[in-house]
Amino acid sequence: MIAPHVVDSGRRWTLPLIATLGDVTEAVAAPLMDRRPGRAWWLSVGASAAVTLVGAVAIWFSLTRGPGLWGNNSAVVWGFPIANYVWWIGIGNAGTLISSLLLLTRQKWRASLNRMAEAMTLFAVSMAGIFPILHLGRPMYFYWLAPYPNSMQLWPQWRSALVWDFWAIVSYLLFSIMFFYVGLQPDLATLRDRDGSRGWRRMYGVAAMGWQGTPTQWRAQERLHRTMAAIAVPLVCSVHSIVGLDFAASLMPGWTESIFPPYFVVGALFSGFAMVVLIALIMRRAMGLEGLIVPDHFDAMARVILAASIVMGASYSAEWLSALWSGEAADLRVVRFAFTGPYAPFYWAMLIGNVAAPQLFWAKPLRTSTPVLIGVSVAVLVGMWLERILIITNTLSIGYEPSFWRLYAPTIVDFLILAGTLGGFVLLMLVFARLLPVVSMHETRKLLAEERG
Repeated sequence: MIAPHVVDSGRRWTLPLIATLGDVTEAVAAPLMDRRPGRAWWLSVGASAAVTLVGAVAIWFSLTRGPGLWGNNSAVVWGFPIANYVWWIGIGNAGTLISSLLLLTRQKWRASLNRMAEAMTLFAVSMAGIFPILHLGRPMYFYWLAPYPNSMQLWPQWRSALVWDFWAIVSYLLFSIMFFYVGLQPDLATLRDRDGSRGWRRMYGVAAMGWQGTPTQWRAQERLHRTMAAIAVPLVCSVHSIVGLDFAASLMPGWTESIFPPYFVVGALFSGFAMVVLIALIMRRAMGLEGLIVPDHFDAMARVILAASIVMGASYSAEWLSALWSGEAADLRVVRFAFTGPYAPFYWAMLIGNVAAPQLFWAKPLRTSTPVLIGVSVAVLVGMWLERILIITNTLSIGYEPSFWRLYAPTIVDFLILAGTLGGFVLLMLVFARLLPVVSMHETRKLLAEERG
């Protein structure tokens, strides 16, 4: 159970050990500027770097030997590369969506979590962008996806899902970087003006770009931040809807579902909140942020995960009922194959992770229990990854033509590339935690002032 400490009257999102505005700054800035990295941090960096290197070697072999090293076959032409892309892009989409939605709806519990969610977005989208390029077959020509007047006057095929994915990733990544920096700039100035190493202060001063905190600057910053948040919500929905349309716009059984775009957006929010819970638990413990990330934060996130799991369960039911209602033999075969075919154990595991496990959060004590939060969040992330791979394999393995049915089996190279991106994500989060404030100081100070009245 996360220790609740003693909460003053009117203090819900901060704890009494954070008594002044200066305490907020010290709680966030001290681990960056005053403390040397501990042994646990260095061990984590070493382990994640080693895993990332293994993944990089697997990618190098894939580029030099070809995609025959993967488990993809003549029927399941997608596979791990596209499933991993969809999984990572879902986690990445959730970070900005979480931050922007909570900002627009004026949710006070956003202040302690938005910075981690936005950083998660940048790193997850970076990992996602690797897979479509690898899957091109000739990845050295990935720039052909961009519309430029080349010598042969060839232009991208705008009906291709690859082009949609390319522009979805690029536009979303650029926007997320700008959104992250706009919210970060006042905190960089705070670190610049704080006592500490001249080298650290100089670095933060350059990044702060002359921020002085004048009333005019604050008005402009808040206006820009809210405007970008208003843009972010439809952008995120459109980006993951495009990913859903990669499937829904096809003619394959089990994919021609109008529910796919909103279903993919909810799935992104679902897996994103699960990842934020894990990151927040780790940062809270490792960086001593117990006064700023409190049990009620996890209670709120657990409620969102519970609600999303109900929507996911309804979406799965809609897929089954759609096949039953249509009576189409190929659609019915895909549903039957999912429940009873060779991939059935993974399908049942997906349902347990995405639908059954989050039901534990109906009990209030479990919503703030550290073991339960970790267990359910991991179950959701694994369940969502299984969903992405099963969407592909269940349909492509048993399509319209029986003579073309093939089962899919991933290879060690597939798993090593996935492991490499996981290691890269963790490594980037560790570096972020040592270089930049993981909690928004200016928003948390404003929240503290409001809570103290």
